[in-house]
Amino acid sequence: MPDYFFILILILFTLAIADLVVGVSNDAVNFLNSAVGSKVASRNMIMIVASLGIFIGATFSSGMMEIARKGIFNPNFFFFSEIIVIFLAVMLTDIILLDLFNTFGLPTSTTVSIVFELLGAAVVVALIKVTQNGEGIAALSQYINSSRALTIISGIFSSIVVALTCGILVQYVSRLLFTFHYERRLPWIGGVWAGLALSFITYFLLIKGMKGASFIPDEFITWVTARTPMLMLGTFIFWSLLAQVLISVFKVNILRFIVLFGTFSLAMAFAGNDLVNFIGVPLAGLESYKAWGISGIPASEYPMDVLANPIKTNTLYLVLAGIIMTLTLWLSKKAKSVTDTEVSLARQDEGAEFFASNAVARSIVGFSRVFAKGFQWLLPETWRNSSHKSFEPVKSSLENGQKKDKPAFDLVRASVNLTVASVLIAFATSLKLPLSTTYVSFMVGMGTSLADRAWGRDSAVFRIAGVLNVIGGWFVTALVAFTVSGLFALLIYFLGAWAVGGLLALIVFLISRTYLFHKKKERVKSNIRFFEQQTDEISSKQLIKDTAYKMAEFLQFINDAYQNALNGLLMEDRDLIREAREDLIMLENQNKSLKLKLYKSIQRIQEKKTELSRLYLYLYDLEQDINQSTTYIVDACSEHVENHFSPLSSLQSEKLMEAIESVSAFLMSTSQYLHDLQFQSIQPLMNQHHRIALQLESLLDQQISGVKNSDYGLRNSMLFFSIQLETMDLIEAVNRCVQLYNQVDQGAFPNMERTARPTM
Repeated sequence: MPDYFFILILILFTLAIADLVVGVSNDAVNFLNSAVGSKVASRNMIMIVASLGIFIGATFSSGMMEIARKGIFNPNFFFFSEIIVIFLAVMLTDIILLDLFNTFGLPTSTTVSIVFELLGAAVVVALIKVTQNGEGIAALSQYINSSRALTIISGIFSSIVVALTCGILVQYVSRLLFTFHYERRLPWIGGVWAGLALSFITYFLLIKGMKGASFIPDEFITWVTARTPMLMLGTFIFWSLLAQVLISVFKVNILRFIVLFGTFSLAMAFAGNDLVNFIGVPLAGLESYKAWGISGIPASEYPMDVLANPIKTNTLYLVLAGIIMTLTLWLSKKAKSVTDTEVSLARQDEGAEFFASNAVARSIVGFSRVFAKGFQWLLPETWRNSSHKSFEPVKSSLENGQKKDKPAFDLVRASVNLTVASVLIAFATSLKLPLSTTYVSFMVGMGTSLADRAWGRDSAVFRIAGVLNVIGGWFVTALVAFTVSGLFALLIYFLGAWAVGGLLALIVFLISRTYLFHKKKERVKSNIRFFEQQTDEISSKQLIKDTAYKMAEFLQFINDAYQNALNGLLMEDRDLIREAREDLIMLENQNKSLKLKLYKSIQRIQEKKTELSRLYLYLYDLEQDINQSTTYIVDACSEHVENHFSPLSSLQSEKLMEAIESVSAFLMSTSQYLHDLQFQSIQPLMNQHHRIALQLESLLDQQISGVKNSDYGLRNSMLFFSIQLETMDLIEAVNRCVQLYNQVDQGAFPNMERTARPTM
């Protein structure tokens, strides 16, 4: 059935394109983190530098492709039909897994995922063969390249310790040398520092990296290898002299050049090391198909000895992969979500934290404080005082009379992040070890932030909790990759085309769902992004306009959640209620972020009077009230439907539908009122609010009468009272918002009165 296997090869390459997209979205954080976090240049300039690194690095990755062919299993023990099963299971699993992590903005390792997917699928297929052949379980060791697999796995996980340790040590020494006022010491130490950093990067990427390039002659590589010490010395002298000239004569901040060059090099190392994770399996599948196609032997009898032979990958495939990766880097919104997570964990100052604290993180912080006090007691007092001055951060400064928006960390730390990570990853690439770029980049970043004292008393517990969550996610990646890939291999082996078609449909469904979820998540995050993006002082006019727009969008989300919850109740549809709950969870996270950003936002208001600054506080209070009332409604609907309680009567349903329409119309009218900035046109909304209030009070009276007449039971009444009372709270809070903007527009700023009604 050559047509059937040809279709499978086409599917593999289609999956490879999808895998490149989701893979780059995940791994972009590895080389963008330091440049973006330090704001070394405009985002477009950073992206251009990274794109060049990816494109060039892709052409250097030919040698790494052997990992997919023979790094995990012994191909000569498998037939062509079985190899295709393994490869399909791996690619299908990889796309689902990486897309899921990208959606939630968590960096995971594409290397770990591909290694454990290959291992899981190969083990399952090998177990099937062992069982069918009547062999014992001990025969499994013949099929799996256990020694190589253990070397790869141990190398990946040991990189966590190595990267963290190197990051801590190098950053500590660097900060002692430069301090946070690095501009003062650049003229006399910057040249040597730049020469050291740039020569290491140049050596590992341009000399060691050439071993994987398919277009460079072996003779040239041999010549370079034989003269490595001389070339290293020459590179160091060249970069040191050039850097010193740039610093002394042209007054160039050489750290900016190091960070941009390091971004290029790390992107190049990523492409050279990790491209195998995305296209290595499909290319191995294509080689297998070509060898089998000319053999004339049935697919179930053709052994895959060909995969054990060293093969140079066609440069055209690498170039095409580089183009796809570059386009993804520019177009993927999920890549930005993953970058935000890592930058947040490594930033120098306080702010909104991505992760909540936990018992383990609190214990680590407590133990670390005790250990640090004991260690400091052993050091001489003069050394403690001297080193303490080196670690005093720079305070916020003014630029053109306005407060500058500080980067997450400075150029010294950014240059250390990139140099150390580039050296470690490129060294592993030269040894053809698929070292995880995610693990190395992340742990180097965490090590440098720890050494830089970025984890202060008010943030350490959150940062450590975040690191633990991310590392825990890596181990989950390994377990899930192994299990799911093995399950998919089992299904494809026994069900063939039916399993392939079903799994492809599952992928389309899951990716479409995560796309919509991420789109909604980004839409919610845009409600708070203007707090972060504005670095200049905010005028009163701009403040009112911005907050009105964001409140208008917030009310649209509330309207969607309110309608979904109550329609889900009436139709007994759990999916609608679950969708409403997801919306509210995202809005609650937004509300927490707004609270943490109030400090910086108030600082940027031009007017010195406090009245206008209170607008932020009042809006936070109103959003909290609105979100809380809607949450109570969703909870009440969910409890009723999940427990299969009796539905509402036809009269109750009819009246509730009328109320839903009225409240929804009021929410949308208020949203439009805020968006159009028509703050004088308040009377129509006041009239609308009054009518809804009367309508809800009438419903309460009807329910009370029904209770007295024993028409409605306890569960029914508790549900109905909860919905009506919380809806009244909801429209009251929205009405206060309308009045707030109307009075602010008129120059008045009353006190906000909060009246809380007991929750049913």
